[in-house]
Amino acid sequence: MMAPAEPCRPVVVGVDGSSSARRALAWAVDEAARRHVALRLVHTSTVPTGGYRDEVGERVLKDAVTFARARQPQVQLTSLLTGGNPAFALEEEARDAAVVVLGSYHLSWVQEMFSPASVVLPLMAHARCPVVVVPEVEDITGQTRCLVVGIDGSTRSAAAADVAFEEAALHGAALRALYVRQPHRFDIQDESTVDQECRSLLAETVASRTASWPKVEVHQEVAIGHPVEELTKASVHALGLVVGTRGHGGFTGMLLGSVSQGVLHYASCPVIAVPLPRHPVPEQGHTPAAR
Repeated sequence: MMAPAEPCRPVVVGVDGSSSARRALAWAVDEAARRHVALRLVHTSTVPTGGYRDEVGERVLKDAVTFARARQPQVQLTSLLTGGNPAFALEEEARDAAVVVLGSYHLSWVQEMFSPASVVLPLMAHARCPVVVVPEVEDITGQTRCLVVGIDGSTRSAAAADVAFEEAALHGAALRALYVRQPHRFDIQDESTVDQECRSLLAETVASRTASWPKVEVHQEVAIGHPVEELTKASVHALGLVVGTRGHGGFTGMLLGSVSQGVLHYASCPVIAVPLPRHPVPEQGHTPAAR
């Protein structure tokens, strides 16, 4: 079971002066306040190294620090102005971070894979901590005190469940645990049997964590449809959507067409992408419906 983040691990946020990055900064400084940890602001400069002063980068960081300090005065702030590839810089910072937070520009899938402006996917592929992607326009109207987590019985969704419980406790929010199974084209198994298997697996995942997070109110649900579509619908008005990344099965991280990449495009709330543990435990066996 995952314990709350160590106090020495800061929240790291990428800033670039854009409106998208500003929304990510707001989420990040609030998260640092919730965790009672420091916030580290990182800006990657495009100015060549070798003694040149990056006045634009310095101003971006200064403005970001001013904004963060005004929003959460009690949070300790540090900043880094560096050069090179933003994804590499943030990956290095992620080694000792509780979470890394980024804004989303909703690039096309081709742009995300090949554009130098893309940071999210490379960082998700290599970061050792959860990566939070705050949407360009977050839907805050009618927002409920609830987070959503996708469960499919795999090791990666177990890691996502650990983070989801922690985040729900930090927000003082309820947690909606959602198992999405795709309908069978052929009646290989009785639908009621498959549904019961999914509900049992979901209940097992939740039950193994409620003892560690007894104050988190959990709602369990099995939906039928495509995982991206169902999780996207569940994200409307939610505080956050938690998914696991990498591996094979429900949440495959960097693969084109994967659930985690799909919800990055369409979710209405911040997406928290959780990597596999460094030493993952064996996966629970999941039914054909969970694939």
